[in-house]
Amino acid sequence: MGIVIGIDVGGSTTKIVGIDDKEIRNPMFVKATDPVTSLFGAFGKYLYENDIPLSDIEKVMLTGVGSAYINQPLYGLPTAKTDEFLANGLGAQYLTQLDKLIVVSMGTGTSFVKVDGPLIEHIGGIGIGGGTILGLSRLLLKTQDFHQIVKLALKGDITTINLQIQDICNIPLPGLPLDATASTFGKAGANSSQEDVALGIIYMVLQCIGQSVILAALNSDIHNYVLIGNLTKLPQCESIFPRLEEMYGGHFLIPEYAEYRTAIGAALTYINNRQHQEIK
Repeated sequence: MGIVIGIDVGGSTTKIVGIDDKEIRNPMFVKATDPVTSLFGAFGKYLYENDIPLSDIEKVMLTGVGSAYINQPLYGLPTAKTDEFLANGLGAQYLTQLDKLIVVSMGTGTSFVKVDGPLIEHIGGIGIGGGTILGLSRLLLKTQDFHQIVKLALKGDITTINLQIQDICNIPLPGLPLDATASTFGKAGANSSQEDVALGIIYMVLQCIGQSVILAALNSDIHNYVLIGNLTKLPQCESIFPRLEEMYGGHFLIPEYAEYRTAIGAALTYINNRQHQEIK
């Protein structure tokens, strides 16, 4: 088998990866002003930087919202589209040794995909994600520079923003330790620092996502939650999700190449002979 290229085409960002004999080859992403420019820029850059001739490519697999703009094969290569939720499921499961899991795809919003053996189905989602962080930061911090938001948050103190159980009760409640959040932004004031506000925004988004997937898994036998997407790179993931594990059980996993798992899954739909639509 030749190299299978998986491409996750967003509105302005394209993620691309090659799978060669089950090995993931140097994922990368490219930003541009529109999906088509982003796609062709990413494809050309990826082939050039990895020294891959067109003749070595067996298949190009597209997914993501931006793939709707592509109606002809890329450079005459065999090209197909696949469902993004299917790609999320296959990509998140890849090399995890898990048979049952819920995929938590943290993008502009957040989607939940259940994987139960070969069965992969979208079970819902919430309108909270990276778009929430950017939107609230524009309003409250007067910036939409994600790197600046993260930098501010690293210096923040969450106890000045969130109302915690210890602020309203001097003993832990059943299943709720003293540092558990009782009310997001419940202690925020007019003079709260930018650093504290930035951390509060990130905490709110990540906690809501984590608690939502725990609720989505209630009354099921699934207790593994695989996190994928750009928000997995937030440093606060390292403290927030393990704390949710302690409080509610279950296991949160951020796999290698987490932000590229949808692109990986797109390639796997072809490799594993799952449903896809040829572009002619």
